[in-house]
Amino acid sequence: MQTILGAGGAIGVELAKALADYTSDIRLVSRNPKAINSTDTLFSADLSKPEQISSAVQGSDVCYLAIGFPYSTTVWQTEWVRLMQNVINACAEHKAKLVFFDNVYAIGGDNVKHITEASPISPTSKKGEVRADVDRLVLDAAERGKIQAIIARAPDFFSEIKTQSLLMNMVYDNFAKGKAAQWFCNADVPHSTGYTPDLARGTAMLGNTPDAFNQVWNLPVYNHAPTGREWAAMFAEEMHVKNRIQVLPMWGLRGLGLFVPILKEMVEMCYQYDREYFFDSSKFTSRFAYTPTDNKEAIKRTIARLKQG
Repeated sequence: MQTILGAGGAIGVELAKALADYTSDIRLVSRNPKAINSTDTLFSADLSKPEQISSAVQGSDVCYLAIGFPYSTTVWQTEWVRLMQNVINACAEHKAKLVFFDNVYAIGGDNVKHITEASPISPTSKKGEVRADVDRLVLDAAERGKIQAIIARAPDFFSEIKTQSLLMNMVYDNFAKGKAAQWFCNADVPHSTGYTPDLARGTAMLGNTPDAFNQVWNLPVYNHAPTGREWAAMFAEEMHVKNRIQVLPMWGLRGLGLFVPILKEMVEMCYQYDREYFFDSSKFTSRFAYTPTDNKEAIKRTIARLKQG
């Protein structure tokens, strides 16, 4: 059995689809899980409770952690390390392999200019410090032989499931409302963004490749990183709307953050937007001979699916 903890989000949904290529024995775990494939097993659980995590993991060969907490430093500091320790303990207890779908917040400053698996853990934000602590828990458990584990990293991502996608929220949603697209800090530097189906397929491939474990992997992302202006232009062209973009500087985010909490949370993440941000997935694409979807095609598919409802 292969189990997804946090099965209701954008990654969890696409991961369930991708795992169907490998098994029909998939368990979806969340507070209110919904079937993606006809053979899925649904398991309702509160993942803040260690005993429920243990029950959810029991019987699993591979467990994928794809949960997304609310975008709040306070919540992350309270919940993330505790959750990861409980998941590691449950995987060790039930001899399940762990695949952790991670972001790149543990990598900070100028290290984001070229992100590889060898990029140092170097957080420059409070959220990054939390993710660094979580990563160290996984790496330490794998090194000590407590569990077999993979850290599968992804940059920002987008698809027709818009939840937790800054690109969809800032660009697509604003264009759809007849407004200008928005971008943070600097719209003239490259910014890698993954296509959710590629990231999910990559996660499923790693989880079903025995020699991929006990490593960090960057998930497959197209190797050209457009600038914010280029992202907006591609969406505008596909949506047949006027291409306009508004750049929100850091001081603007601070001011707006007094009224819009999510923008206040973004201030410390400006290092991902004020300089080049390039995500290198060549280790994955070389190992698996995988070609990620190019950016224009990914946008085209995303908008087509949104039109279909």
